[in-house]
Amino acid sequence: MTAQRTVVTALTTPFTADGDLDLPAARAQYAFAARTTGQLLVAGTTGEFPALSEGERMLLTETALAEAGTDGVIAHIGAPDAHGAARLARAAVAAGARRLAALTPYYLPASADELLAYFGRIREAAPTAQLYAYLFPERSGLTVDPVLFGKLAASCGLTGVKLSGAPSTEVAAYRAELPEDFEVYSGNDRRLADVLAAGGAGVVSGCSAAFPEPFLALAAALASGADDLPALQDRVDRTVDLLGPSIGRIKHAQHTRGLPAGASRMTVGDPDPETAATIEALGRELLG
Repeated sequence: MTAQRTVVTALTTPFTADGDLDLPAARAQYAFAARTTGQLLVAGTTGEFPALSEGERMLLTETALAEAGTDGVIAHIGAPDAHGAARLARAAVAAGARRLAALTPYYLPASADELLAYFGRIREAAPTAQLYAYLFPERSGLTVDPVLFGKLAASCGLTGVKLSGAPSTEVAAYRAELPEDFEVYSGNDRRLADVLAAGGAGVVSGCSAAFPEPFLALAAALASGADDLPALQDRVDRTVDLLGPSIGRIKHAQHTRGLPAGASRMTVGDPDPETAATIEALGRELLG
């Protein structure tokens, strides 16, 4: 497919019923994403990264690179501490990754100086990689306002940012503090039109791990100025309303279209029978 970077797919991670990493299933998922959006975010929140060992995260990164290439993979290397994040960054670059994402430090609070030191350590570990910050205050416990982030981006040579949770609707505010070529992504995958209108680069979409079609169709229509935007936005809205942000629902949708989604390690509930049937009906509609 033609390279695009407007829709980035946040992949789930498949596990066996016993909780082991299912690498062949991950490979099949990554191959599907490589054929559709062509942009993979590996071992992020949707990928249950807190439940993965460092070795498993690197296995997933290596598998994704084999399927999508260096331009198609963003390897998430965020950790609660700078030492761990830097170690993961070095390993990912050694495996061939050239694009890295790092969630801010989490669980314990961090000052502005500590935040700068964290990303500085990652930059030292991967001096030539494209580095994306990942801001998700509801999960990390750390709020980074637009002004502070602008200073962080300049100090650590960041390429982009993914804004999730509350910041996902503040693309314009972050955009105003950053260079023109800085890539601002929103984790709110229903808001692609708003993100692009605010000068953002696109969305990072967990729902596209199962159903990329509505997001790619909307992105193409926005790029071409097509007149069927309301109908395309409605398909995106219905997909996000049904699937997101639920790893269990996304995995059921993946199963619906024949992808090996596997089980989960974290406390991820399966959809109830009524919701599962609705997901299956949406899949039949979207896939014709």
